[in-house]
Amino acid sequence: MNAGIDCGTNSTRLLVADDEGRPVERLMEITRLGKGVDATGALDPAAIERTLDALRRYRAAMDRHGVERVRITATSAARDATNRDVFFDAAETIVGTRPELLAGHEEGELSFRGATADLDPADGPFLVADIGGGSTEFVVGTTSVEGVLSLDMGCVRLTEKFLHHDPPQAAELSAALSVVDAHLDDLEREIPQVRDVRRFVGLAGTVTTVAAVEQGLPAYDPEKIHHFVLTRAAVEDVFRTLATETVAQRKLNPGMEAQRADVIVGGCCVLVAIMRRFGFEECHVSEADILDGLVLSLL
Repeated sequence: MNAGIDCGTNSTRLLVADDEGRPVERLMEITRLGKGVDATGALDPAAIERTLDALRRYRAAMDRHGVERVRITATSAARDATNRDVFFDAAETIVGTRPELLAGHEEGELSFRGATADLDPADGPFLVADIGGGSTEFVVGTTSVEGVLSLDMGCVRLTEKFLHHDPPQAAELSAALSVVDAHLDDLEREIPQVRDVRRFVGLAGTVTTVAAVEQGLPAYDPEKIHHFVLTRAAVEDVFRTLATETVAQRKLNPGMEAQRADVIVGGCCVLVAIMRRFGFEECHVSEADILDGLVLSLL
């Protein structure tokens, strides 16, 4: 058995897979490791402890499954934090493996590998966008990576920087969307092939949550999320609804994970801006992402 653990800015996730890469168990907890990192430059002690608690539960799950090999990675929040070694030391004690600090391009390449493993290359080239808490990774390619770029925009980062009212004010939403659009200038400049992609593939919690809300799922169902196609009209509709609700009201939407309700609008700003900028009429939702890439790298 093999396992991958992703310690992200917003969530900490585990994938246990068999020796052929088939998923056995997926676990996810909102730990908000990157809370306040933008403002302080350091990981908050309470956020570290929340994440370590999740890792203790994941270690127990790996032991139940007899996991022999594990890769644990840390991404945007840890890249920005001066005290990441405090977290890494404690995580290594719990998991038995020291977290790898992934550069943005490494994160993107792993996400691409996981997301495209079960896609038909004939549908490519693909744009894979992994919308995280602190950063969004963009990868263009068909069977291999042709271009990758990590941009410092994500659901937590945009919320903390711009969306200060509940619900956000129009000016705040406009500012967040403008910043995302400015980042997309960098994407077009660095990876001009993005203009020629045939399919847009969206990963991570923002995208899967929008898909769950669009379907009105009473409980999260990965089988109904994986390969679901979100139309641009549906994304705009969900964005418009969530952006005009308070956090308390958002939590009442079927498909909305309560712990994600306070940052989902920030994530939607990224998703909506991508579809508007490049004229995508559909977003192909994938449950497979960096975790799947981590596990595949162990085979």
